Amino acid sequence: MATFTFPLFLSLLLPLFAFAAAAGTVGINYGRIADNLPPPEKVVALFKSQGINKVKLYDTDAAVLTALANSGIGVVVAIPNGLLSSAASDPSFADKWVQSNISQYHPKTQIEAIAVGNEVFADPNNTTQFLVPAIKNIQSSLVKYNLSSIKLSSPVALSALNSSYPPSAGAFKPDLIEPVIKPFLEFLTQTSSYLMINAYPFFAYESTSDEISLDYALFRTNPGNPDSGNGLKYYSLLDAQIDAVFAAMSAVGYGDIKLVVTETGWPSNGDENEIGAGKANAAAYNGNLVKRVLTGGGTPLKPNDPLNVYLFALFNEDQKTGPTSERNYGLFYPDETKVYDIPLTVAGLSGAQSSPANESKVQVPAASPSAGNTWCVANGKAGEEKLQAALDYACGEGGADCRSIQEGSTCFNPNTLEAHASYAFNSFYQKKARGTGTCDFGGAAYVVAQPPSYGTCEFPTRY
Repeated sequence: MATFTFPLFLSLLLPLFAFAAAAGTVGINYGRIADNLPPPEKVVALFKSQGINKVKLYDTDAAVLTALANSGIGVVVAIPNGLLSSAASDPSFADKWVQSNISQYHPKTQIEAIAVGNEVFADPNNTTQFLVPAIKNIQSSLVKYNLSSIKLSSPVALSALNSSYPPSAGAFKPDLIEPVIKPFLEFLTQTSSYLMINAYPFFAYESTSDEISLDYALFRTNPGNPDSGNGLKYYSLLDAQIDAVFAAMSAVGYGDIKLVVTETGWPSNGDENEIGAGKANAAAYNGNLVKRVLTGGGTPLKPNDPLNVYLFALFNEDQKTGPTSERNYGLFYPDETKVYDIPLTVAGLSGAQSSPANESKVQVPAASPSAGNTWCVANGKAGEEKLQAALDYACGEGGADCRSIQEGSTCFNPNTLEAHASYAFNSFYQKKARGTGTCDFGGAAYVVAQPPSYGTCEFPTRY
């Protein structure tokens, strides 16, 4: 049995709680491939009414950037793939682009980052070769015009990975590593920037629905998928995808770079062969993702790193080509009414959890017992000493209810340190009303959106 040696935690309390993981942020992608959208001024008003304070664009449209001025909204802008060749070959082009598209608007418009291209590794026009020289030239221009606080990165699609399952086996495609991946990641390291990734569990589920559980894709109750390579267990497909990217970066020597999910979403409608597309599943994915992000904590591999995401997308865009799903990722119709109702802020999340009226609006199948709930579990990678010290604190000074994991009680089995610590951490987390930073224990714990599975033990969600 895991013993509670209460004096042990005293010398470790400061390091245990010095690195409490903060809640992440939820932004939204504002695409405009449509002929029926409201003017930018009305869109900015919509952002404010919904509590959206982070927005990602796909260009530097003058009307949009002007409308965002003095709004307090953080903005990610983009230089499109078609301009990367010029930016790569001509530093003066980069200078002019920065002057015309960044200097002219910032800081009134709060430009936080520039996406240099989008999914260039998957671009059929072969823009991969231009990425690194273009991003370096733009960085030089930012420095020249005293704008170096603006971060540069480039959104990477998961198709850049040669393998992603299990997450610990994540690896980039070999032909990309030396020419572009390593120089790109070195640039991010040197400029203290982060990797942008576009991750869509919908695509993985749609193509392999016979192998991937819908509940696993939608952050709902599921038995989880163990990864024998890193000893972790995954309860959501998005977490697994993100950690596969972390593993791929680590494999080429860049394991410390931060990551932001710059696109993720689920379509509310699709063609007959687009398995999983639909309003209820879209509400479940995006709604549960928002809860997952705003309750704090990172992925199993990086539990101390907040999860920051940009939902795709703000509107249904009627002029996008391709299957029906491409025109149905929006959270809003062009008339600004909601496609489905989900919370987008901490305040909205609290209301959705406490108000039956709000709960009924979130189109998540009622059969999901985990809807609106989160739990705290032990991170098996933290090591026995850290887990034991955190368990001692939780069951001692922390005030967790640890009676159920005493010998002979309902949750004594399985008699492992990880199982007992998970129960104690969750008790502490629930008693603290699932507050930000209350499920961390210096990296010894992280938040999950599905009920933990340790034998027949049931983990409470309220005390």
